[in-house]
Amino acid sequence: MRRLWIGLTYIVFFLLIAAPLGKIISNAFSNGLSGFRDALTRPEALHALMMTALVVVTVTVLNTVFGIMTALYLVRADWLSPRLKSLLNSIVDLPYAVSPVIGGLMIVLLLGPDSPLGAVFEQIGFNIVYAFPGMVIATLFVTFPLMVREVMPVLQEIGGQQEEAASTLGAYGWKTFWKVTWPSIQWAVTYGVILTVARSLGEFGAVLVVSGNIMNKTQTATTLVYQDVENFNVSAAGGVALVLAAFSVGLLLLMEWSKKRKEVR
Repeated sequence: MRRLWIGLTYIVFFLLIAAPLGKIISNAFSNGLSGFRDALTRPEALHALMMTALVVVTVTVLNTVFGIMTALYLVRADWLSPRLKSLLNSIVDLPYAVSPVIGGLMIVLLLGPDSPLGAVFEQIGFNIVYAFPGMVIATLFVTFPLMVREVMPVLQEIGGQQEEAASTLGAYGWKTFWKVTWPSIQWAVTYGVILTVARSLGEFGAVLVVSGNIMNKTQTATTLVYQDVENFNVSAAGGVALVLAAFSVGLLLLMEWSKKRKEVR
């Protein structure tokens, strides 16, 4: 039975991961190395990759800052009632329960040009939906729980005694954070950053709804792959998908390296 389960595990691994990855590689190089290069150097591909990089960097910075703050409030804010903390915890987990497409639709309904708030922003020349800000908000909605759920368990484990002692000795809030809290949560933040980047790279549903998938304007790498597949340009789609897969695998390897380094320390 043990060998049977091990064999089934290898079969599932091959069918779900190895075989699709191999197919992506074969499609990417179906027209040779020059075809792979041409797929990545197309104007629309360069713009989509640049847009993806901008979204990933912006979302990672925002998610890191506000994710740490949210985790600190949920764990350290004694003035919050248990019911309110429970409600906030549920809201943090909302992206896990809601489809990204539904999340993108909610953003369109709230901030789109046909909504009252979106009309106000449009009058002052600041478009959110079908523009870069909407893409950032959609990706942030999907990735927000990742940082919070990495940092919260560490804060709960270390407790607040050291922070209280630092405050008693006269340390200000920021000094207490950098000298006491940060050394304890830095590895959790590292994991959260890696997960945020990996998830942002692969986000499709919410961004597709919010961005409108406008070529050379609001198109990301994942939506470009979708468009290439729809146009039966499988080789070009495989080239862009291979780049995204390579970045994701590299991030996961970096996460494993970070875990081993943490264990050594």
